Amino acid sequence: MRRALAAGLALALVPALASSADELGREVFTQIAEPACAICHTLKAADAAGTIGPSLDELKPDKARVLEAVRKGLGAMPPFGDKLTAQQMDAVAAFIAKSAGRQ
Repeated sequence: MRRALAAGLALALVPALASSADELGREVFTQIAEPACAICHTLKAADAAGTIGPSLDELKPDKARVLEAVRKGLGAMPPFGDKLTAQQMDAVAAFIAKSAGRQ
């Protein structure tokens, strides 16, 4: 009985945790990163219409590609590896990949 209750509770928390990670990813994209990702990139899920960098809705990067770009920078994009926490980088990469249609 206890195992079933614990398993049910764990499953109930999964959507809340996913939502929390999505919210953190959106916050990093729109506010926390300096400069904010939304200044340069278009991403519909973040109500962002930047025109300096590529449209992430069109590029549809996967999470690994986003993490690499966020950590090390890419082209004119500065690196954020020393500006964001690992949790923030993971959250923004997951948010972008999910929002752009890639997991």
